[in-house]
Amino acid sequence: MNHVYEYALLQVVPRVDRGESMNAGVLLYCRPLDYLGSRIWLDDARLAALDPGADPAVVRRALQAAADICGGEPASGPPAREDLGKRFRWLTAPRSTVVQPGPVHTGLTTDPDADADRLLRRLVLPVE
Repeated sequence: MNHVYEYALLQVVPRVDRGESMNAGVLLYCRPLDYLGSRIWLDDARLAALDPGADPAVVRRALQAAADICGGEPASGPPAREDLGKRFRWLTAPRSTVVQPGPVHTGLTTDPDADADRLLRRLVLPVE
């Protein structure tokens, strides 16, 4: 049986003033299956092309912080202790930081973990 899921890309915007971004992760929420997952991947060369002065280690920490909140890591603070739906909404709320969520989209799934992997391959990883 298919279940509705929601997903959003995590985008890296190294220079907010320029508005240029690159996809670096995906968040996937499936309420009927009680699932919230994330996948992150940063392409250092693409980051350097957008901003040669960007520090990949800093960007990775910001991406990992989002993944930790998504995963409910206790050290990630109050947002990580919310229920899955509230965590997803918190993570997808608009913000003006180096890591920003894209718009929320929907799909159908029988296996949200596999769909998170598929979305990462399709929308984040380099095209082969």
